[in-house]
Amino acid sequence: MSHYQQDDVITNLSDNEHFQEVVDRALANPARRNVLRGGVGLAAASTLPLLASCGGGGDAVASTGTGVAPLQQASALTFNAVAKSIADDVMLPPGYTYQVLHATGDRINTSIPAYSNLGTEADDWAQRIGDHHDGMDIFFIDSAGRATREDTGRAMLAVNHESSADAHFFHPRGQTTGGVNGKKFSQFGGWDLLDRPVDEVLKEINHHGVSLVEIVRGTDGRWSVDLASSRNRRVTAQTLMRINGPAAHINDIRRFMVTRFDTTGVSSRGTLNNCGHGTTPWGTYLACEENWAFYFNMPKGSNPVSPREQASRARYGVPSAPIPMAATSSTSQGWFTASRGDDRFDRWDLSAAGAAADGSQDFRNEANTFGYNVEIDPLDPRSLPRKRVAMGRFAHEAAVVGIPVAGQPLAFYMGCDSQNEYVYKFVTAANWDPADFGRGLVAGDKYLDEGKLYVAKFNDTGRGEWIELTIADTRIQNYSTYVFANQADVFVNARHAATAVGATKMDRPEWGAVNPVNGDVYFTMTNNSSRNIGNTDAANPRAYAGSNGSTGSGNPNGHIIRLKEDGTRATATAFQWDIFLFGAPAAAPANLSGLSENNDFSSPDGLWFSKKTGICWIQTDDGAFTGSTNCMLLAALPGKVGDGQAMTVNNTLGGTEAQQTFIGAALGDAKLRRFLVGPKGCEITGITETPDGKAIFVNIQHPGERTAALGMAADFTFQSTWPAGSASSGNYGPAGSLRPRSATIVIRRTDGGVIGAE
Repeated sequence: MSHYQQDDVITNLSDNEHFQEVVDRALANPARRNVLRGGVGLAAASTLPLLASCGGGGDAVASTGTGVAPLQQASALTFNAVAKSIADDVMLPPGYTYQVLHATGDRINTSIPAYSNLGTEADDWAQRIGDHHDGMDIFFIDSAGRATREDTGRAMLAVNHESSADAHFFHPRGQTTGGVNGKKFSQFGGWDLLDRPVDEVLKEINHHGVSLVEIVRGTDGRWSVDLASSRNRRVTAQTLMRINGPAAHINDIRRFMVTRFDTTGVSSRGTLNNCGHGTTPWGTYLACEENWAFYFNMPKGSNPVSPREQASRARYGVPSAPIPMAATSSTSQGWFTASRGDDRFDRWDLSAAGAAADGSQDFRNEANTFGYNVEIDPLDPRSLPRKRVAMGRFAHEAAVVGIPVAGQPLAFYMGCDSQNEYVYKFVTAANWDPADFGRGLVAGDKYLDEGKLYVAKFNDTGRGEWIELTIADTRIQNYSTYVFANQADVFVNARHAATAVGATKMDRPEWGAVNPVNGDVYFTMTNNSSRNIGNTDAANPRAYAGSNGSTGSGNPNGHIIRLKEDGTRATATAFQWDIFLFGAPAAAPANLSGLSENNDFSSPDGLWFSKKTGICWIQTDDGAFTGSTNCMLLAALPGKVGDGQAMTVNNTLGGTEAQQTFIGAALGDAKLRRFLVGPKGCEITGITETPDGKAIFVNIQHPGERTAALGMAADFTFQSTWPAGSASSGNYGPAGSLRPRSATIVIRRTDGGVIGAE
């Protein structure tokens, strides 16, 4: 199972309404029906303006209390659009250049050898850059070693490492098992149910997590990793973590975390599948745990767990019964098989092996320790990362903070990345105090352990509401699918709680981003192969077969949705929404946003706003467009929620269906352009910048992902050889090896100007 296929697993089998149902109610109301009526084709927009925001203020954003002046968005993009490309390289506009900062396997200190890129390294991966580079951010350091917002030319770079689904490049001949004749894994990591070698499993465990390295800008403007820095470290799937939550519920929370490793439930080990990320106003990093359920197993002959635990696991895609025997399996990496009796590997076996019902003699509760936002202090290598349980447990895909306002609570926006899952918000109990900047995890304890967790519901007027997830809600108390014991249970089983209160099903909410100009909140909806006539809705209005270079059906090209909080307040319990952009080939009937050859795209995933220019950077993780182009990075100059129109979409996938929705104002080539196209088989994901906007950091994830299993042949056929085989990258890497690697690149203008806009 490839890492993106894991996102497609559907565990929300509830009958909660889709947007179509709420819009249908609106159509039954004559006053609303006249507003919602629109055009006559798939791309037809009505001339009626989008419903005005109710109860909200204007677009002005209050003083942030961060010491940073309010942003003025750039007026124009200043680069020529990059053409689509299937070349095995990073393609940029004229006048731009890039360097590789670091790649998978690079050492983070000088105590170990340089990387061979031959798969021969064994036990030192906790001191090397991990794999599948994803979300990242930069944290500047002053001359006294303290956090600063000023660009000092010295910083810590934190990079997430998402997956080991394509780990065959890190072993000499690809992933194997201990079976007869060294039986091989399938092309994309499918495990054949035989025992795994210890050294291979340790590599895979340790290249997960987060890399934190000190970087320095040279006099020539190029950045490099300082291998002598004492701050360099890896946070892996084995790193000790602390379980944190609200004081009133922490003891109940820790009962869910009891394992043979820590019978008190105070601590756990490791972080997995860190995809999107977040940063805090006080200067720490949030490494969000996404597809963590994939790593656990119930092997043949396992003792059963309780029916209540089975119901909990089912909602998260965690095994609650022995996996079926088969020639191959895509259910896991098989880590638990490496060495029985060794806690490093036994922890991935969720069987109820011990006699103690609380789980203190086995690892039946191990999966409960994953699915959180993990807070890390990038400047303090001695600090213990915190799992912030109050922010809810689900498939976290980024956690983005709203614009901080001194003296008011903070809001963190989060998506749950699976089909038919929900959008969440966490609002801090504490009011923001700018004096907390630089206080590390002490500030994190103040803001992220106490607060309210909400889930989004969309109503029938283009408006929405936030519903608090609290045990005091009778819908949660009386929920029959899973019986909640207390508020701790609500946090740990947040998906069940969100279903109980009637949250609105969404299509794979991936990265979120907050527009620093006006506070609008954006979420990518990457794609949905299960969309069809009869189950579209206003937020996911298309059901079509790919055309004009796009494959797949349902909603193969994805879209970006956005919302505006009433009054732009963190504590708002209501909002307005519209759809910012629809992905599609330029010539396709499904091209609702009027895209051209200069800006058409598919499957938006990563999403980030520049605080220098206001550019909304859009990154893709696509399988539908790959016949005509590799994945890409686009730059957009957005407007605001409500700047567009009501629209009717006429779908024709196995039937006909008229679907109402709301769309933002068209951007055209002037405000939306393709900036970068990556090498073959990659995903473009993760982006940050220097405060002056003159350098951006971008991650190239899993180039060559579709390379077949390596096997015993003398020569391998790689889908990609980037960055080693690319002249523009400086043929980065050790001589003699062309195995592709994930990497972080730094992009600059050759004239030293601001990236992308003015």
